[in-house]
Amino acid sequence: MPEKKITILYVDDEENNLYSFKATFRMKYKVLIALSGDEALEIMKAQPVHIIITDQRMPNMTGVEFLEKVIEKFPDPIRILLTGYADMGAVVDAVNKGKIFHYLAKPWNEEELDMTISRAYDKYKEKEEITSMNEKLATSNDQLEFLLRQKLLD
Repeated sequence: MPEKKITILYVDDEENNLYSFKATFRMKYKVLIALSGDEALEIMKAQPVHIIITDQRMPNMTGVEFLEKVIEKFPDPIRILLTGYADMGAVVDAVNKGKIFHYLAKPWNEEELDMTISRAYDKYKEKEEITSMNEKLATSNDQLEFLLRQKLLD
């Protein structure tokens, strides 16, 4: 069975950036696009996303504010922030509040962004594996506790 494509949600209030991103990466990844944080949250309610890439400077909701909302409702996707401004305050906020995996400057470099996406997906799979292992461990623990109780009752 072929491995399914990585699903990326790209959020930017500039349509040209969305189309450019989609044109660049649509063959390699499943690319979803949104013009705002609110639109992106609606998309995420409808389908799972592995990686979120968001612009920082957007009207109504900044990239960091959007990522803070994402963490509350959808903690699993790996988060990447793009910004066209050397706005260190936003980067610091993104790391601290938006818990981003990586920060990239705009305009993005295709190769650098592709490598970052690849590393982000590795991180996503790693987190998924840890969650799965923890669930198996909890089940084993429950079974052992049950067996121990049975033994004590004998």
